[in-house]
Amino acid sequence: MYDIDRIRVVKIGGNVIDDPNALADFLEKFSRLAGPKVLVHGGGKEATRVASGLGIEAVMIDGRRVTDAAMLDVCTMVYAGQINKRIVAAMQARGMDAIGLTGADGNAVTAVRRHPVPIDYGFVGDIDPLDVNDRFLIRLLNAGMVPVICAIMHDGNGQLLNCNADSVASAVAMGLSRQVATDLIFCFEKPGVLADVDRDDSLIRTIDGDSYVTLRASGVISKGMIPKLENAMNALRGGVSAVIIKSASNLLEAEGTVITL
Repeated sequence: MYDIDRIRVVKIGGNVIDDPNALADFLEKFSRLAGPKVLVHGGGKEATRVASGLGIEAVMIDGRRVTDAAMLDVCTMVYAGQINKRIVAAMQARGMDAIGLTGADGNAVTAVRRHPVPIDYGFVGDIDPLDVNDRFLIRLLNAGMVPVICAIMHDGNGQLLNCNADSVASAVAMGLSRQVATDLIFCFEKPGVLADVDRDDSLIRTIDGDSYVTLRASGVISKGMIPKLENAMNALRGGVSAVIIKSASNLLEAEGTVITL
């Protein structure tokens, strides 16, 4: 049992999940990350591949997936099933007592279906951090378990909803921060936010609210990085102690992009 005084919420990106070697390396490092921790994942690329094999077209708008009923079935199978259980099994093999969760399990997180105006995203949910069951998650952490949360939530009335995994991580971190100091770490295949996406040596070490607006207007921040940065800023406004975006291979190192307000 932990004497919990700080929690780390780590979100792992789809490109790392897609690469067995990168995922194994990340999980090995994650196993050495001291103290109570929560892992959040999506798996969009794998869902897109499975959907394509079933003749279902993937539609993205500003880095967010449009989810009709057929795509929701695919996302549930891939996120909550194949990817989640693969990660949980790999964590058990590394000595972590992991438990895989959707938002419905233990009523961990509820979401509200996004309003169809101005864009109808279908069965896509938005999360209020107040709807994160922080006491349930902390009970799991106190029992020595590592929650592994996928991006499938529920509305409390029997409807599953697909959520952006960065948004899930941000909301979970904000929810936990009501009880315990919480840090949020976004891990993906790049060293952090880059001034030039093709140059890993162009790391932007710090981004605040003003520089985010400038970088987005200039196109440096675009596509999937937009929700990531927006969620990072929201997390800080919502009480999260620290947010960093970094390479999964550097999980245990200080290197990355530190987000500030």
